[in-house]
Amino acid sequence: MEHVLGTGVSKGIAIGSALVKNESSSEFQKKNITDTEHEWDRFIKAKEEGRQQLEILVQQSREKIGEDEAQIFEAHILILEDEELANLVKTQIHNQKKNTEWAVHEAAEHFAVILEGLEDAYLKERAHDIRDVSARLIRLLSGTDKHEMSMMDKPYIIVARDLLPGEMVHIDKNIVMGIITEAGAKTSHTAILAKAMGIPAIVGAEGILDKVKDHETIIFDGEFGSIYISPEADVLDQYKQKLEALRVQKKELEDFKDKLSITKDGIAVELFGNMASIAELPGLIENSAQGIGLFRTEFLYTTKDTAPTEEEQFEIYKYTAEKMHGKSVIIRTLDIGGDKEIPYLGLDKEENPFLGCRGIRLCFDKVDIWKVQLRALLRASIYGDIRIMLPMITVVEEIRKAKEIINEVKAELKSNGILYNENLKIGIMIETPAAAIMADSMAREVDFFSIGTNDLIQYTLACDRMNPKVSYLYSQFNPSVLRLIKHIIDTGHEYGIKVGMCGEAAGDTRLIPLFVGMGLDEFSMNTSGLLEAKKVVTQISKYEMKEAVSSVLKLKTAQEVETYLRTML
Repeated sequence: MEHVLGTGVSKGIAIGSALVKNESSSEFQKKNITDTEHEWDRFIKAKEEGRQQLEILVQQSREKIGEDEAQIFEAHILILEDEELANLVKTQIHNQKKNTEWAVHEAAEHFAVILEGLEDAYLKERAHDIRDVSARLIRLLSGTDKHEMSMMDKPYIIVARDLLPGEMVHIDKNIVMGIITEAGAKTSHTAILAKAMGIPAIVGAEGILDKVKDHETIIFDGEFGSIYISPEADVLDQYKQKLEALRVQKKELEDFKDKLSITKDGIAVELFGNMASIAELPGLIENSAQGIGLFRTEFLYTTKDTAPTEEEQFEIYKYTAEKMHGKSVIIRTLDIGGDKEIPYLGLDKEENPFLGCRGIRLCFDKVDIWKVQLRALLRASIYGDIRIMLPMITVVEEIRKAKEIINEVKAELKSNGILYNENLKIGIMIETPAAAIMADSMAREVDFFSIGTNDLIQYTLACDRMNPKVSYLYSQFNPSVLRLIKHIIDTGHEYGIKVGMCGEAAGDTRLIPLFVGMGLDEFSMNTSGLLEAKKVVTQISKYEMKEAVSSVLKLKTAQEVETYLRTML
């Protein structure tokens, strides 16, 4: 038996036979060429094929995993379309008179090496993205492209130097028990995707490929990073017991599908689901979501070369409303910014797209496109309890302007004799400190609030949540964030409107009791978290949690809050 340590990035225990995976082939020969135009044409063709592949991966990732994970492939599209990279490839072909494969490799390495030389760990990791894109192009150019790894017909654990994001999306979760890689860190794409897919995973396991052979038995713990190769009988028995305990816990959660989400002291708490694609709807229904608290509509705009038509959108909104059988369906209107590559929208590249023309600002800038969405939403509203949610609201004037445009669309429909729900509710995402502080003014204008904690934390603490250099700042336990959330809930209730939450914090079982105590009306989360959230709700008393809120809000650090909540529950 050999014991190896790595970095645990996705919880869970895996026991199985090893499949040792070799690197995806992106080898090529360096050749002298004379027809430089032919080689450049080969690059243009491979670039287009690569873009088509990545667009498919964006859609597949969005359907199978989630919106945030799909952004990995959107970032690869941006790299593929980068003018500096293309210009350097062209220069290498024409000046060095070498084949396109070599030119792509050299150009990509030029930029990757620059990134690797930086101190920022996040930017260093992006060198891996450039090499992924380069490898994809080289495989296309050389005719060795494979969209997915070969699969076995029985459960196994993948052991590899690293996995490409495209390979991760094609993994069959029914037979892949876990993933171990030599390369990678907590911010690597393998880590992000494995966690999102619910597959136990360890990265950064140095030397693992030299220590494990195909079909050898492996045990690992994806939380703590422990790996056992050819484990002894007592270790195997110990981990089989742990794995069985996890299965029992999962089975217990299944029993909560038919239970009501009511606290011990009889307070009903609404548990809604988030969805970024129509493909997620069956899972939400199966896990007893009481509504949809966040329907991200961006997939309608990012998966085609043209804007979705009114009829296309209408059919999707109508279908969703009908499938939910009268339960609330909160649809967030177009929430895209300059960080997305959508040619037909003509978005300007911005130095800081997260502070630029995104969310409601883009809706105003592209009002004709937004009106198409609004018409589709209003028409579908007669088929269920559809509600409109406005994204990235910062000032009251934005709400008023949005309502004016919505009223214009209502008037157009009415003049054409088209029905819509005249009592349709309009709410806002509160994801900026400005909106939180002005919640009293905002509440006078809308029917409900939904707290978007991901961006609220990011903007409140002035830190990029994807940048590991400032990751110590980004915390949903930060007292300043929790005080803002309490203020938003109290203010909403003072003005008689419901307050929900649709960010990641809504599904955090450590925070759910605290938010119940604060009086949060509705929690909206990914499908995988619904049953566990229901279990938590049924085991707490709102009165007791309310008593704990004042104590928590007096704490000074995120660590103090996290420790307090751990000991309290």
